[in-house]
Amino acid sequence: MVSFIEPGSLRTELALEDVTLSEDGAGGHVEHWVEVATVFARLEPMRADARFGADQSLESVTHRVTLRFRDLVKSGMRFRLGARIFDIVTVHDPDETGRYLSCRTREQGR
Repeated sequence: MVSFIEPGSLRTELALEDVTLSEDGAGGHVEHWVEVATVFARLEPMRADARFGADQSLESVTHRVTLRFRDLVKSGMRFRLGARIFDIVTVHDPDETGRYLSCRTREQGR
């Protein structure tokens, strides 16, 4: 339960991006990521895993991103911090007050 978040902890500036699809001319589609907002959030590393399979190591790093409530944030979107990309896996209001959102994310390439 989140009862109070120190406003100073929401200090990481992230770009919130959503995907748009366009046809590629060969029956498929191409993804285009578009920045829809800039948000200030708290970025917390949660877990790092390494799995081995098919002769390769698969690393996964998850983070929790906490930000002020916004209706437009949903799973399938992503946050960007410079070259780092955080895919949004889940979004929820941790104390059901409409003040904050807590997003579980998976960092790409890590």
